[in-house]
Amino acid sequence: MSGPVARLDEARPYALSLFRAVVGLLFLCHGVASLFGTLGAHRIAADSWPGGYAAVIQLVGGALVLTGLATRVAALVGSGSMAFAYFDIHQHHALLPIQNGGEPAVLFCWTLLLIVFAGPGPLSLDHYLALALPGGAPATTKRRAQIGARA
Repeated sequence: MSGPVARLDEARPYALSLFRAVVGLLFLCHGVASLFGTLGAHRIAADSWPGGYAAVIQLVGGALVLTGLATRVAALVGSGSMAFAYFDIHQHHALLPIQNGGEPAVLFCWTLLLIVFAGPGPLSLDHYLALALPGGAPATTKRRAQIGARA
């Protein structure tokens, strides 16, 4: 395959890395705003349940997703916390996210879940650390090479 579609396919891993970093930054900003009362948010104590715990998850998880370190675990925990936030906080007010103010929770939940399955991409600390380990290439790169050899 050649042409514009092939170029888009070649850029996919780098677009994934950029997507992951932007989602991580936005998640991190939610944590910073909640824990420190910045960016127009009210300050929440880190030890308060459930908001403070969620803010810590957003702060730490957002930083990990942003940098691409322990990406899948951080994204899974973040996704779960957003699912919990939606069903525990928002769902009680109305059925649909547009009615109950839960759109950010739903979007973060599903976006972070996508990152769990898609991985961090090549521009991540996970990728660079995997290159430094014996064996030299991340498991996803090796798996793609094995699949390509079978085809």
